[in-house]
Order: sequence, then structure tokens, then C-alpha cells
Amino acid sequence: MAVRPTEKQLVAEAPAALASLLDVAQKDVKVEAGSDADLLLSAAGHAFVVQVLGAASPGALAAHASHVAAAARRQGRKGVPLLVVPFMSDAGRRVCKDAGIPWFDLSGNAHIVAPGVRIIVDGRPNRFRGPGRPASIFAPKSARVVRWLLENEGRALTQREIARATGMTDGFVSRIVSRLEHESYVLREPGGALRVKDPALLLDAWRDEYRFDKHVRLQGHVAARSGDALARFVGDTLAEGSVEYAATGLAAAWQMTHFAAFRIATIFLAESPSRELREKLGFREDARGANLWLMLPNDAGVFHGAETRDGLRCVHPVQAYVDLKAHPERATEAAERLRSELLSWRHDG
Repeated sequence: MAVRPTEKQLVAEAPAALASLLDVAQKDVKVEAGSDADLLLSAAGHAFVVQVLGAASPGALAAHASHVAAAARRQGRKGVPLLVVPFMSDAGRRVCKDAGIPWFDLSGNAHIVAPGVRIIVDGRPNRFRGPGRPASIFAPKSARVVRWLLENEGRALTQREIARATGMTDGFVSRIVSRLEHESYVLREPGGALRVKDPALLLDAWRDEYRFDKHVRLQGHVAARSGDALARFVGDTLAEGSVEYAATGLAAAWQMTHFAAFRIATIFLAESPSRELREKLGFREDARGANLWLMLPNDAGVFHGAETRDGLRCVHPVQAYVDLKAHPERATEAAERLRSELLSWRHDG
């Protein structure tokens, strides 16, 4: 597989990639160095004002969108802003769509819609996924920082406060915070404290990379008249046995919004359920017809911010929201309701 390209390589390869998308010869693409953008590419009667990014971080895309749009306006009526990345993620596509900025990636995908040009190419795989990729800021342990920032949105937090709250070293938090700053997800105040720049964008970016299937899932059936009754029974049984737990997914969303009745209850457990506990629950392990998912998380951070809601301990709304991505039934609608009621942050730009 190809290695991740540098921004210099992106600049060098962009003209040929654009020529291919426009179905013109590369010699017919006029290339100029931009004064307030990386490249000015003229082809097929259009002047493309190009900004390249080494990675399609939604935060960085949002930060560069207004810049490249302004640069294109300065080119006059024919100026078309264009963002170029190695591979455009789903979250990155949403950012570009919201900002109205055309883009293409070096993996072959594109969405360039402007007066006189309409190029949409989708479904090409990421050419640059492979060994040597930098660890994601949304990896399980790193996501503790992201989760804590979102849970405390609106507050200015120091790196030391974040480290103490998440149980990680100052050095580790410093590295993650530096990445978050570089990708334009957080702002640093004059005194050094950090604040989330756009909580909704950060949540979207985390959800885009989140992998619920990386947790260990035990699927089984427990007799119950409804999903809510099942979740409460399981919660009570775990509490009696002093087992740390937190409901997530549809069960948590129901407790938070009372929207979308459900059948499958999902519970994070801090430890593997013993035989005695399974017997108390009447848990019969069987993926077919399962109505209870007992989850062993890949990082204890899922319990951060958990609280009891109407008698059932639930994860924080931001954790429930990302977990709903991988749930069946009316999970999509439940996630939308949860977000609109509890996570509808104002965009600060």
C-alpha cells in the first residue's frame, strides 16, 4: 500500500489528478504558485484555487474552508475553491458540504460542483491506509481526552486537569492536546487553558472513527417483557453484586430522552461476568434472538461521566451517542433525538 503523502507530494500530484477528473491532458492544466493558497490551476475555462492538507481532519478542513473560499473570491467570478487531501473521510465530506467547498482526494474520489463543472466520484478506497499511519487521536485511550473535553464543553481546562480527570500522564495528554490543536479542534487561551473550538465537529469526527466492534460483546437472551424492564433488571442485579456497569446504546438513550422503545439492552461491564452472575441474570448466551449485549470495553474511559438516571446507571450522553452508531432497531432516530436534546451545541466557528 502507498504511504501517507506529504503536503509537498500532494501539491506535486494535484495537477495531474485534476486533469484526470476534468478529462483533459495534463499539459492543458496551467499551474501557478498561489500567493494565499498552495496552487492556482487553470483548466477547462476555470481557475481553481487549491489548498492541500496532509490529512482530512474535519477540524483542519473546517479551518481551511473559509480561507480557500476567500482566496477564490479574490480571483474573481471564475475562481473555484478546491481542497485536496489523500483520502476524504465521511466526516470530512460533511464539513465540505456544509461549507460549500469542492474537493478531491488522491484516492480518486471527488465532489466538484461549480458553475459549468460537475464532477462527483465516490466509492474509491483509501489508497493510503496501511502500516506507519500515526495513531489516531480517537483511539480508545486517546479518546479519553476527547470525551472529557466534550463532557465539559464550555469550560476552559488545563492539561493537568485533563490528565488527572482521565487518569493519564501529563506527557500523554500533552501529545494528544498538541494533535487536537494542530487539527484545529481546540483553542488555547492566553493563560494556557484549552477550550473546544467546535464541539459538534469534534463529536462528528470521533463518531466517524469510532469502532464499537472493538469492544468484546457477549450476546444472549434474558426473559423480560420489554427492553426497559430488561435494562432495569440487569442494572439492579449488577448493583446488588457491586459490579461496575453503565448502560449505553438504546437503553441509555431511552433513559435520557424517553424516545424509541427498544428490545436490545446494551450494558458495559468493568469485568467479565462470572457464572454466578450469569445465572442470576438468567443469561443464555446465544447471538440469535439476543436481547442483551454485555460489553467488555477496550478502555475504561467509557465509564467517565456515567451517572444514574431514573435508577439506571448510564454512560455520558456523548458516549451513548457514538455507541448508537453500531446499534440496530431505531438507533439512528434515537441518536438524532439524543443529539438534539442533550448535545445541540452552538457552533462558535
